[in-house]
Amino acid sequence: MSEEESEYKITQLLVPEEMAQYISKGGPLSKQSENFEERKSQIELLKNITDAFNKNQITAFEAGTGVGKSFAYLIPSMVWALSNDEKVVISTGTINLQQQLSEKDVPLAEKILGKKVKAILLKGRQNFICLRRLQDVSAERDLFNTELDSLDRIVEWSKKTKTGSRSELTLDFTESLWSRICSESDACMGMRCPFREHCFIMRAREEAESCNILIVNHHLLFADIEARMYGAGYEDTAVLPAYKRIVFDEAHGIESAATSFFSESVNRFKILKQLNLLYRQRKSSIAGYIFTLQAISETPDNTENISAAVSEIKNTILNLEIAALDLLHDNFTMKLDRMTQVSFSPVISLLLTLGNSIMSFTGCVRSIMEGIDEEYQKEGAYWETKSILHHLEDTANACKNFSVWEEKPETVFWIQKQRLSVESDQENPYYVVFTQTPLDISKMMNAGVYEPMSSVINTSATLQIQNTFDYFLKRTGISFAEPERIKTAVFNSPFPYDKNVLLAVPDDIPFPQSLEFQGAVNMAVVKLIKAAKGRTLVLFTSYESMKATFLATKSYIYDMGIELMKQGDDDRFRLLDKFKYDDSSVLFATDSFWQGIDVPGNSLSQVIIVKLPFTVPNDPVFSARCELIEKRGGSSFAELSIPEAIIKFRQGFGRLVRRSSDKGAVVVLDKRICTKPYGKKFFDSLPETKKIYTHLDEIVEEVSSLLNSDE
Repeated sequence: MSEEESEYKITQLLVPEEMAQYISKGGPLSKQSENFEERKSQIELLKNITDAFNKNQITAFEAGTGVGKSFAYLIPSMVWALSNDEKVVISTGTINLQQQLSEKDVPLAEKILGKKVKAILLKGRQNFICLRRLQDVSAERDLFNTELDSLDRIVEWSKKTKTGSRSELTLDFTESLWSRICSESDACMGMRCPFREHCFIMRAREEAESCNILIVNHHLLFADIEARMYGAGYEDTAVLPAYKRIVFDEAHGIESAATSFFSESVNRFKILKQLNLLYRQRKSSIAGYIFTLQAISETPDNTENISAAVSEIKNTILNLEIAALDLLHDNFTMKLDRMTQVSFSPVISLLLTLGNSIMSFTGCVRSIMEGIDEEYQKEGAYWETKSILHHLEDTANACKNFSVWEEKPETVFWIQKQRLSVESDQENPYYVVFTQTPLDISKMMNAGVYEPMSSVINTSATLQIQNTFDYFLKRTGISFAEPERIKTAVFNSPFPYDKNVLLAVPDDIPFPQSLEFQGAVNMAVVKLIKAAKGRTLVLFTSYESMKATFLATKSYIYDMGIELMKQGDDDRFRLLDKFKYDDSSVLFATDSFWQGIDVPGNSLSQVIIVKLPFTVPNDPVFSARCELIEKRGGSSFAELSIPEAIIKFRQGFGRLVRRSSDKGAVVVLDKRICTKPYGKKFFDSLPETKKIYTHLDEIVEEVSSLLNSDE
């Protein structure tokens, strides 16, 4: 194609009805699947997504469980990419969905289309081994005495792997080891690297350039958006190749993902890890990149000053953590605001001192680097130090920001006490994390995503609150877009909720604020698990409540042959695998298990929701967002608390039915859903089901009858 043809290239629009034929009765999908059933809601969703590509729209499409939204967006995305020589990015919130798309859905979609479409699952840099860093670490074997076996096995693996992806590794190794050998942008030597011909990141990027479909997670997409907003632009490769169209699956999690990505945190381990790479002292020996750099630098020996600077930083960190723990006292979190600024003063002062000390230290190191001749700048130590200084200077800026918090009204500054994962220090079992978090990501999303992109498809099973998209549109910034570009629609689940699902609320359990509530929950969970013969997911809003109920349940049903599992006892994926394949087991879980769990069939026949999932009022980010709403004259409870809780509640409810033949019960032990005016909003946001509000024992009988009627 000539430059003139390229400049005036005509967009090839798609015909929605033609796209729909691929998944309609008698079409290619029906010939690929023995159990094919035409789904009207899936066809309508596909046609609307096709239309959104044609008209450059921004959508909020709620597609209920079972609609089949993956094919509804994959088919038009793939055909559009092929027809217009464009890339379409598909961004998801969970690893499970990314793998399902890459390994199962895309290959089947290719068969449906009868065309080969190049798709790639892209991961962040830190998921890949860096051969140059691996070689450098291997040369310092004495520093890894406890992990020599893991290191040697990784070296052997690196010689055989085609992808260099961490997901291929089945052996155990520490995060500390992986952080020293994985790829990092700041430590990358680019074309100077002696391993560039074999670089796994380079291979992945080259492959991505030739692909039509890029499958990523929300975090990686936001890393790319950030790079483009701050200089890379939208026409060239940044973290990802250039693209103009995005599909957000699991779009209900966009605000949370963006908030997490654009937050900055500081803690002692983060700082000490970087310092120790540059300068570390163990007994009588000293080592680190500083000494390698000093040996090849023409700058006068500066290691004494550096040693003093490191000592100053470490002393300041120690004093800072003491002051922060003293400030927190019995609390686990505290927000910096007008009410707490006086008591925060010692912490802010020490953070400022720490930031200045770090900048003084990095200045000393940079003076050594400036004396290194260009021919020696290809040394690994030089590039590693560049990366370390970048991390340390970011940390210093984050520390200093606490002292100017009043100049950043759209950011919340807060501290959190966290328990050490190892119980080696019984006297001081906690460390402190210092965090700054954006209160509102809507303007950033509009400027970085909706304005520059041609079309953005947002889809999820839970986007509405009581039949309106207003909350989602406002929180994610879509409401800033031109009204004519925005389209919303609902595509209802084909599953027979009204026949197969019982939604029950006991009227004889105390309110959650009652001292008797926990004991009542314990007994209710025992009775309901017995009625269902296991097969239950119990969802909590509190880890302490979960532990208490787990222990109580264990003592009552130890002889029933029902395996009880608790979040935290094992890796999340192993827990879910056990739960999925043991059709009498019970899983007790909190926050992250309210969504992303797909357990069809008898293994999950009952979901118990212990409390309505309102965010705790003392959560620093949540409370700051509430204050912002109140300052604007709004109601934080109506505008934030209730909508957040409803979305999470809908996600928890959605764990039960995963295919049309599934049946079961959702039991809510929080009777506020029936007694408070806002309860109707929760009910109105769910599919139509059989509902009962009665005594617990009657609910137990109903559950037993429903789930054991076929036995």
